[in-house]
Amino acid sequence: MTNRKLLELGIEKLKEAGIDDAGTDARILFEYVTGLDRNALLIYGSDEIREGNTATGSGADDGKAKAGSGKDGLSVKDVYDSLITERAGHKPVQYITGMADFMGLRFKVNENVLIPRFDTEFLVEEVMKEVDDGSSILDMCTGSGCIILSLMKYKNGIKGTGADISEPALDIARMNENAIFGTRAGEGDEPGYDKHDRVEWVLSDMFENITGEYDCIVSNPPYIRSDVIETLMPEVRDHEPYKALDGDADGLKYYRIIAKEAGGHLKRYGRLFLEIGYDEGTEVALILERSGFSDIQVMKDYSGNDRVVKAVNR
Repeated sequence: MTNRKLLELGIEKLKEAGIDDAGTDARILFEYVTGLDRNALLIYGSDEIREGNTATGSGADDGKAKAGSGKDGLSVKDVYDSLITERAGHKPVQYITGMADFMGLRFKVNENVLIPRFDTEFLVEEVMKEVDDGSSILDMCTGSGCIILSLMKYKNGIKGTGADISEPALDIARMNENAIFGTRAGEGDEPGYDKHDRVEWVLSDMFENITGEYDCIVSNPPYIRSDVIETLMPEVRDHEPYKALDGDADGLKYYRIIAKEAGGHLKRYGRLFLEIGYDEGTEVALILERSGFSDIQVMKDYSGNDRVVKAVNR
C-alpha cells in the first residue's frame, strides 16, 4: 500500500463515520504519524509503506519522520488505523494528537482542558489592544493557559497569573508554559532563551484563593446552559471537560461570580474582559452594570456574533 492510498482510506473511513472535515482530519493524523506534509506527500505519495519499519517517534515531534516510519514500535499503517478509528468515534483530533494551535502557538491539550478555539483568539486580540506592556493580568478559568501565555508571549513584561479549579488542568498549563518559554522560566542565559517571569498558577474555585489586585482580569468561563450541553456535537459533549462547559441553568452563573468579586481584585480603572456566548451580551453587560462596572462594551467577533464584553473598574 502506498502512502497516498493510506491517506485516502483514512479519509474514506472518516466520511463513512460522518466526521465533518474528514479530509482535513485524516491529513492531520497522517502527518502526525508519518511526518509527511502536503509537499512531502507529493514526493513520497507513491512510495510503498514499509510495514516492517517501526517508530522512534511521531511526525508531530520533529516533523522529520520519513515515509514508512511509525511510533510505539508499530508500523505506520497500524498506528494510523488506530488513530483514524479514534477519530471515527468522534474523539477530537486535538485530543488524539495532544496538540492544538492557538494564536500562532502550539499548546498541549488533553481531556482535562478545553480545546483552544479561534473564537477565543478574538478575546486575546482585544486584550492586547488595550493592556499596556508590564501589566499584571489574572486569567480566571485558565484551563490550558492559552490566554495568559499568549498575552505574555506577544506583550512585553506581563506579570501573569492563571487560576483554575482543576489541578490536572493546571498541570497542562505548566507544561505549556515550559514549552513556550523554556523549561526553567525566568532563568537561563542560553542564546535564544525566551526569558519571562514565571506564571503564578493558582488552584482556586474562582476567586477563593486569589489575593492582590491586577491591572486586568480576563476570563473565558463556562457559559453553556446545562440543558444545551446534551445537544452539542459528540466531540464536545462526550470529550471536553463538563465543568469547563456548564454555566448552569441560564449559562450566566460564573459571570455573576466574576461581576461580584472581580472588582475587589482589580486596580482602580483596571479592565475586565470576558468571552461570552453569542446570545449573552445584553445579559452579561447588565450583570456588570449592576455590580458597579462602567464603560461596558459588547464586542462582535469576525463572524458578527457577540463574543467579548469589556468593562472598567472605577
